[in-house]
Amino acid sequence: MILIIGYIIVLGATLVGFIGAGGKIMLLFPWPEYLIIAGVSIGLMVIAAPVALLKHTVHKIKLALKTQVVPNSDYSDVLKLLYELFTKARRGGLIAIEDDIMVPKDSPIMSKYPSFLNDKERVEFLTNSLKPIIDGRLKPEQLASMLEADLEAKADDFGHPVHLLQLVGDSLPGIGIVAAVMGIINTMAAIDAGAAAVGKKVAAALVGTFLGVLGAYGFINPLGARIKLNNAYELQYFAVIMKAVIGFTGGMAPMMAVEVGRRMVDPAFQPTSDEIEEMCKGLGTGS
Repeated sequence: MILIIGYIIVLGATLVGFIGAGGKIMLLFPWPEYLIIAGVSIGLMVIAAPVALLKHTVHKIKLALKTQVVPNSDYSDVLKLLYELFTKARRGGLIAIEDDIMVPKDSPIMSKYPSFLNDKERVEFLTNSLKPIIDGRLKPEQLASMLEADLEAKADDFGHPVHLLQLVGDSLPGIGIVAAVMGIINTMAAIDAGAAAVGKKVAAALVGTFLGVLGAYGFINPLGARIKLNNAYELQYFAVIMKAVIGFTGGMAPMMAVEVGRRMVDPAFQPTSDEIEEMCKGLGTGS
């Protein structure tokens, strides 16, 4: 919603300023200019990116429409989930949470936290973090480097849509110039049509340059910046899991491991230590 409000402000200020200067609003809507700019921009993305990345980019754009990509409650849920799992493992050994990790959808602990369980990527990150320790393929001291590599790979993957949007944003002013030049070509072919007709065609051509610049700096580049920030928040969620799991498998008590994870949350969204202790009271006693 915040993204839409920002776009409305950008567009509204531009149009109101244009009208206030005596401009006629319909002069800004020559459809051939829009067709050229939109078509070339989409074609550029199709050339530059595989289908999977295009789908990923659309997904990231949808997430950017949310006010907060990772709600505060999601952080609280994952911290409570981790505390319950760690408490159960502390009492019965890591083997006690094997069923929870191997079949997450049937886990009585994970089923209490749909914000986690309904996100395939989050579930896979946690289960893949603990499986090698549970089955003995990996020693606890080796876990940190593996999870850091996983998080780095996620960061690279999350960054691809941003790079694609940056490519489009950087190209839009040039695409606008292409549209403008094509408009000028049409204008020169109709130079004998009279000053009024030529003026309209020149105005339409200049709209191409206007659209390219406004589209880049008012829409696409800010969208890329928004997605980049959202990526940081999403990675932060995985960092919470990573640090807590490393801490627990390294010998920390469940609450202390959760505390380490809590400290990875941005201060703007971070629950306090006292809040986490209060939320965790009574959890894990019946699991």
